[in-house]
Amino acid sequence: MNAEFLQFLVAGVTVGATYALVGVGFSIIYNASQVINFAQGEFVMLGGMMTWFLFEEAGMPMAASIPLAIMGTVAVGMALEKFAIEPARNASIVTLIIITIGASIFLRGAAQLVWGRNFHSVPALSGNVPIDMAGAAVAPQSLWILGVTVLVILGLNWFFSRTMTGRAMRAVAFNLLAAQLVGVNNRRILMLAFALAAGLGATAGALIAPMSLAYPEVGIMLGLKGFCAAILGGLGFPYGAIVGGLIVGISENMTAGYISSAYKDAVAFVIILLTLFFMPNGLFGKRGADRV
Repeated sequence: MNAEFLQFLVAGVTVGATYALVGVGFSIIYNASQVINFAQGEFVMLGGMMTWFLFEEAGMPMAASIPLAIMGTVAVGMALEKFAIEPARNASIVTLIIITIGASIFLRGAAQLVWGRNFHSVPALSGNVPIDMAGAAVAPQSLWILGVTVLVILGLNWFFSRTMTGRAMRAVAFNLLAAQLVGVNNRRILMLAFALAAGLGATAGALIAPMSLAYPEVGIMLGLKGFCAAILGGLGFPYGAIVGGLIVGISENMTAGYISSAYKDAVAFVIILLTLFFMPNGLFGKRGADRV
C-alpha cells in the first residue's frame, strides 16, 4: 500500500472515530426524545477544556483529569435535560431543538467567560514521537483515539444488549407508548440519554484535544461533522453513526491530501446534502423520519 495513501487513511480513520463518538451521541438522544441535540458539539468542547484546566491549572495528573472532565460534562448534560428539556417536554419537537441551540450558545459563552477565548494545548497521552507503520508516520494519540473508540463501542453494545436499562432505552426508541405501558420511565431514560451523549462527547473532546487544541469554539465544527455522521448512518441508528463518522473522516482527509485542504471542511456538508437528496433515511435508517 502506498505510504502516502496509508498516511491519509490513518488520519481519516482517527478523526472519523471522533466524529463517530459525537454522532452516536446525537443518535442516542434522538432515539430517546426525537430531538436533535445541537449542544452535542459543546459537550466535545467541555471535555477538552475541562481536561486542559484540570491538568494545567489545577495540577492534576492526566489519568485523573480526563475521567473528571468526562464526569463534569456528564453533569452538565444531565443539568441541560433537567432544567431545559424536561420543563418543555410537552412542547413541539422544533421548540425543543431551538432550546438545544440556545443551550449550545449559552455553554459556548460560559466557556469563554470562565476560560477565555485563547487556544490551549493539551499534552498527548503517550508523547508525540510518531510510530512508523508501513512507511506512514502515525501519532501515538491516534492509537489512543482508535483504541478508546473501539472500547466505547463494545461497551455500548454490551450495555444496550445485556442490561435492563439498555434494553429499556432500545424499547423507548422502538415504541415509546408500548415501553411506557410496560413500566419504562421515559423521563429517566431521557436523563440517561443526555448523560451518555455528554459522556461520549467529552470522551471525544478529551482525546482529540492534543491534536486539535482546546478552545471554546472547537465544538462547532466537530458537532456539525458528528451530526453529518449521524445523518449519513441513519439518524437514530448508533452503529450507523459509527460508519458515517468513518466515511466522513476518510473522505475529508483524502480530499485534503489529494485535492486541497481548502475543501476539507466542505466535504461533510456535501455528503450531508447528497444524503438528504438521495438517501434521506441514511445508510441504515428506518423509513418514516419526521421532517423538521
